[in-house]
Amino acid sequence: MPAPEAPSIPAAILAILNPTDSRLVLDRRGSTVWHVRCGQAQYAVKLGYPVAATEHWGAADWTALAPAREGVVLQELGSATATYGVWAQGTWNVQPWHSGTDLQSRWTPHRTRHALSRPPLSDALACADALAQLHDKGYVHGDVQPAHFILGDGPGRAALIDLALVRGAKVPARFDFPYRGCLVHYEAPEIARRVLESGEAAPTREADVYGLGAALFMAATGWRHVAYPDDAPRTEQRRAVVGKSHRPVNIAGPLGRLVDDMLRPEPRDRPDMREVCGTLRPETQ
Repeated sequence: MPAPEAPSIPAAILAILNPTDSRLVLDRRGSTVWHVRCGQAQYAVKLGYPVAATEHWGAADWTALAPAREGVVLQELGSATATYGVWAQGTWNVQPWHSGTDLQSRWTPHRTRHALSRPPLSDALACADALAQLHDKGYVHGDVQPAHFILGDGPGRAALIDLALVRGAKVPARFDFPYRGCLVHYEAPEIARRVLESGEAAPTREADVYGLGAALFMAATGWRHVAYPDDAPRTEQRRAVVGKSHRPVNIAGPLGRLVDDMLRPEPRDRPDMREVCGTLRPETQ
């Protein structure tokens, strides 16, 4: 059976933007994203809609609310161009487009599984700085992964995107939903444990630190930090994160030692994001 076509950008959004060009860049489980040009300006347009259950994934209604929730967060963080609203199947947002390359793609030339990886420390610091700035403002990201750090062409800058699961913002009840974990490859064991026990959890800065460590590990080596089958259901993935030790960190030098510290099983034993940045910064100067 052919996959259903991605929904089109609703007419109400087209009327707001009057785009000169648009390109679909993402279409997966409850979310579609377009890169839209309006003259010299560039935007990301997101649509959210509910998804049905599959063999390995449960049904998800929160995906319909996620774009509006992210729009609220972006506005609270001071984005002058972010806006959001409701469409027939869920919610949408418009936000600035960040040009660049995500961390996973950026480190492709440096990635190795069977020898010491030596990725650029300046990229790791840029990602750490972006997450540290969010923490400094009183927020928790809740969905840290390599694809959510966009590194520009210039040195030392990264944009942290996909803010729909951020905690710390004042979100209207009609757009809010419980936190049920994130992509398990980057989920801290205490979050995975809580989701297994009750179906929900509370994201924390310590869990964000763990997520960044797992993201750096994945981008540098191509390995998930904890081993489990590629097709394992999420419950099995979470049991592995809770019950297994992480793989040896085969990243050279200070970054490898830092990632090892960030992946400590006890939240209190991990460095905070300012300590992470403080460790990396002297190594890049």
